[in-house]
Parts: sequence; structure tokens; C-alpha cells
Amino acid sequence: MADTDALLATPLEGLHRELGARMVPFAGYRMPLHYPRGILAEHLHCRAAAALFDVSHMGQAELLGEGAAAALERLTPADVQGLKPGRQRYALLLNEGGGIVDDIMLAHLGSRLFLVVNAARKAVDLPLIAAALPPGVTLRPLADRALIALQGPGAVAAVASLLPEVSGLSFMGVIERDGLVISRSGYTGEDGVEISLPAEQAEAFARRLLALPGVAPAGLGARDSLRLEAGLCLYGQDLDETTSPVEANLVWTIGKRRRLSWDFPGAERIRSELDSGPARLRVGIRPQGRQPARAGTPIHPASGPEPVGIITSGGFGPSVDGPIAMGYVAPAYARDGTPLSLMVRGKALPAAVAPLPFHPHRYAR
Repeated sequence: MADTDALLATPLEGLHRELGARMVPFAGYRMPLHYPRGILAEHLHCRAAAALFDVSHMGQAELLGEGAAAALERLTPADVQGLKPGRQRYALLLNEGGGIVDDIMLAHLGSRLFLVVNAARKAVDLPLIAAALPPGVTLRPLADRALIALQGPGAVAAVASLLPEVSGLSFMGVIERDGLVISRSGYTGEDGVEISLPAEQAEAFARRLLALPGVAPAGLGARDSLRLEAGLCLYGQDLDETTSPVEANLVWTIGKRRRLSWDFPGAERIRSELDSGPARLRVGIRPQGRQPARAGTPIHPASGPEPVGIITSGGFGPSVDGPIAMGYVAPAYARDGTPLSLMVRGKALPAAVAPLPFHPHRYAR
């Protein structure tokens, strides 16, 4: 979007500008790409201490009413009914062809389900969910809330200095306190929390966090390089409505109970791919040398002119000190160590399939 006046602002925009952020268009919002220290420093700070990200552009909603979990299972293969109060789960919304409409987070808050959907997909997801609900179940969008992520090995200790009960959360645990919904989760591969709170409280709360030792702001650039090192998918690049959970190596999101009933959208395709294999698979890729291969780069065999896949996410991994990428390849080329050739700017760049994640996850288990 070239007209920045047409873009939406998050509740933290004034703070971003005060901190010297470079603001860029993203998913219909003005968002901080980075601050004066730059993407590299912000990335490494997250790995070493605690980085604060504004993710208020994401969509938030509540699902209320008896039968809400069963209703949501009409759209996802996740075991929503088996989710216990105080727990959160990563889930996929699927279409009838088995393609991924979005990847979401859902939490059981006791009286209701709390959903976080991708910013670029909330205009698709929320009507889709609303249309699947029976009488007595209601979807309530939460446009008046902000979302802050504090990520890194020092993140939980920092938040616990303000909210001591956070230190008792395990990975994917959720608590609700004084209007805040806090989950021990994130998008960096590091330990950390995501905090949903009323929009009018967001700036004051973010300032309190930034005043704590070891906490510094980070933007979209570091968030992207961190998630890529962690082998986490970005919707619209690594996932879309043509991609199945099997192709994306996300079969683990299909609940065991759901594999017995096969009563979710796209079950026929997914079952067939599990039995016979998919046409392609998402893999990690390590290019040789220092030059990154970006999204859209064709993937070829080490010797051979015909492409066997395409890069969907690629860049430089500061923590691994080298270029990294993810992409889809034909199954015959998906084994770790398989040599490949990437066509970067018309030249063949040697590469190989590599295990994911590129950087170890450090979640609180």
C-alpha cells in the first residue's frame, strides 16, 4: 500500500515513533521494521535477553457459548474439545480441499475460547468462523485490544517482576489477570510471553516493560529472521490455501481423536497424502557461502535443468551466521543432506536440505 495515510495504526504507534522506529506498511498497518540499532542487533538481543514486539495488528476474538469447541472443530483438525482450561494450542483452519486458510492460536479461558489469527487473514477467518457457528455460539471480535510479545531468555523473569504468577506458566500455558490474557508462547523459538490487553493500557504497559533491565524494542525484521531460524511458517509465504498440513510438515496439528473420525475439512486429501505421500514437502535448506536465497527462488537438483521446488522463505540467520531458507521440494529431494542447486540472479548456488529448526527451540517445557 503506497498511501500510508490509508494504513491503520496500532495503539503503540506513538511509542514506536518516539523510539525512532522505521515504519513500513504491513498487512494494512504502519508497523516498525526496526529501531536505530538495526535488525541484526535486535535479533541477537532477543536471543540473549528480552525483546519487545508490537503484534497488535493480529486479529483477536472470543468464541462464547455451549458447544463452541465442537463448532470450531468444523473448520480445523485440531482437538479443540480436548483443550484444557488454561492451555493454548496452535491450530490450522482448513478449506474443503485440505488447504490451509490460516494458522491460528487458540486458548481455553474457562468460560470461552480466545483466538489469535494472522493480520492479513482476519477479514477471511472471522467471517468463516462465524458462518460455521450453530445457534447459541457467538464469535466476538476484539478490535479494542492490543497484543505485545516479550521474547528471549530474560522475558519471563522481566514480566514476572510485574506479574509474579507468570513464572509458574509452562509452555503454552495461559492465565487471565485484571483484563490481561498472558500466554507463555511466541514466534521466535525463544521462551517468552504474549500479552493481550485493552488498547488504552498498551502504551503504559509497554513503557513499564521497556524500563526493565535487559528489555529492548524489536521490529518486524528481527521477528522474521528469528522465526525463520526457528523453522516457523509465515502465512502467505510458507502456507496458503493450496498447501495441505501434510505438505507443510504440520501433521502434528491433527489431533489423534480427529484421525479416527476424519470429520474435518479436506480430510479425504489429507488421508490420501498420509497413505500415499504428498506431491511436495516443506524442508529446511542451507545455501553454501554467504548469499541468501529469497522467496521465489527456483530449486533444482544438484545436477539437472528441471526445477523440483521453490524457496518460500529465505534470508540471513544472524544466530547461525549464514544464509538459511525454507521451501517445498518433490519428496525424492526432501531427505536431509540432499544436494540442491538454487537459481539466484541467474546463477546456480549450491545448497543442501537441512533439518529444522536451524536454531534450537528454547521453550519452557
